Parts: sequence; C-alpha cells; structure tokens
Amino acid sequence: MNTPFHDAPTRHEGFGGGAAGMLRKALDRWFYFGMAWLVLLVVAYGFGRGLGGRLLHPAVPLPWILHVHALVFSGWVLLFLVQSGLVRRHQVRLHRRLGMLGAGLGAALPLLGVATALVMRQWHASRGPVNDAFLAVSFNDMLTFAVTFGLALHWRRQPEFHRRLMLIASCALTVAAFARFPRTLVPANAWYAGVDLLIALGLLRDLVVEGRVHRAYRIGLPGVMAGQALALYLALAAPEGWLALLRACLG
Repeated sequence: MNTPFHDAPTRHEGFGGGAAGMLRKALDRWFYFGMAWLVLLVVAYGFGRGLGGRLLHPAVPLPWILHVHALVFSGWVLLFLVQSGLVRRHQVRLHRRLGMLGAGLGAALPLLGVATALVMRQWHASRGPVNDAFLAVSFNDMLTFAVTFGLALHWRRQPEFHRRLMLIASCALTVAAFARFPRTLVPANAWYAGVDLLIALGLLRDLVVEGRVHRAYRIGLPGVMAGQALALYLALAAPEGWLALLRACLG
C-alpha cells in the first residue's frame, strides 16, 4: 500500500547513452528528492531572514498560534524531505509509518493556516488599519494545498499521480517564503511566480525523462495559476463585493 509522500523511482528502459542519457537517468531517480531539498531551502531562506526580530524576539508579543503555525508548517517541509529520502534508501516500512503522520499533518495544515490568518488579522486590526482584501491570498494558498493534498491522498496507490500532486501541494506552501525574499529577487506581489517556477521544474523533468508532461501537471499548474490570478485580483483590486463578503463573515 502506498502512503503519502510516496516517491518510488520510476524505471524506464532505453535512457540512451552519453550525457543526455545520464541526465535522464539522474532526473528519474533523484528529481523529487532534490525538489524536497529545494522547497526546504526556499522556506529556510525566506523565513530565515530577520527571523529573530520578527518571530523569536519581537518588539510586541505575537499570538501563540503564529508559533504553532511556524512549527507545524516547518514540520511538513521536513517530513516531505525525510519521506522522500526514506524511499530513496528503500526503507519502505518506516516510510509507511511516517506516512500516517503525514496524512494527519497535511489535513491539519489548511485549518491552521486559515485560523492563523484570521487571528493575525485581528491582531493587526487592534493596532491600526488593515487591508482585509489580502486575506484572499491566504485563503487561496490553503485551498490550493487542501485540494492537491486531498487528491494526492486519493491517488496514493497511483505513484505517478501521487508524487506530482504532493509536490504541487508542497510548492503551494512556499508563497509566504517567496514574499520575504529581497525585492531584487522577487518583486512586490510577484511571489506566485516563484511557486509556479518550482512546479514548472516538474514539467521540465517530465519532458526530459518521459518525453511528455503528465496530466497531473497539465491540469494542476493551470488550475493553480487560475486560483493565484483570482486571489491577486481580489487582494489588489479589492472589489466591493469581496470586501462586503469579508465584512459579513468577519463581523
């Protein structure tokens, strides 16, 4: 039985010889493990900049849920990396055991993410004006993760779908990290470009190794980008209908 974070190597015949064949073979064996490392590095760099002043030693005490949020979301990224590594080392039994933890953790992430966004909105509102329209970004990120993670669980016995959907779900969590990159690397309001680039690496891997792009990416990336476009429109244009809906829900 396959479990969350399944990253079993796909075996293909006829990689060919030479440098091109070696590249395809390396990508086939190591791509998803390497992407887990890349996601970890993006998150570490984005949140590591000024971490002490913002979270560990803030000038004003922060809500406790923000610390829980940081621990749980960091735990997901680390578990994603560990699970990929376990499969590469053929430690399937431990991989399956941790897969149960991954399922519970993944189910909790969207709820915790939305709760944190609402609590922080209240916290900021108590100190001055807030732009409620930007809640669209947090809501979209959690919805994207929930949908792709849920589909990955549903297709956990189909590794070719599962590992691609799990990668999309994990990449969706890097938005906040990209938002903390220097503006010279990621311009303001362009954080989703970083997320899409990470997912696009999966398409490129498929083209090199398989000669075609898997359906999970062909459907998944346009769907993710559509949600991003809507979230940015609601956040930046702040249409009155969206603000009225927020006011009705938030009181």
